[in-house]
Amino acid sequence: MGHLTRFDVADYNGVRMVVVESDLLPPDSSVVVIPILADYPIVKDLNPEVLHEGQRLVLATRLIAAVRRTRVRRVGSVADQGDRIIRALDILMAGI
Repeated sequence: MGHLTRFDVADYNGVRMVVVESDLLPPDSSVVVIPILADYPIVKDLNPEVLHEGQRLVLATRLIAAVRRTRVRRVGSVADQGDRIIRALDILMAGI
């Protein structure tokens, strides 16, 4: 399982996901993630392109979910793209 922090990329049953919950939250058995997919429509600001391991993937923001920490494995980070990810969450939650 390992320790997950915000903007880590985790593998969940073969699907890459970005951890989006704050590192300031108390420990929980679940973690909030957004899948990054190869075949998902890009929508300006809502579903931005994310570069991970040289591959261009799309943040599928509307597919946000919570998964059990014991079911995911850290495989990288996209912290350098955190502003784009936070912008997508702002669009999803507030529409702006």
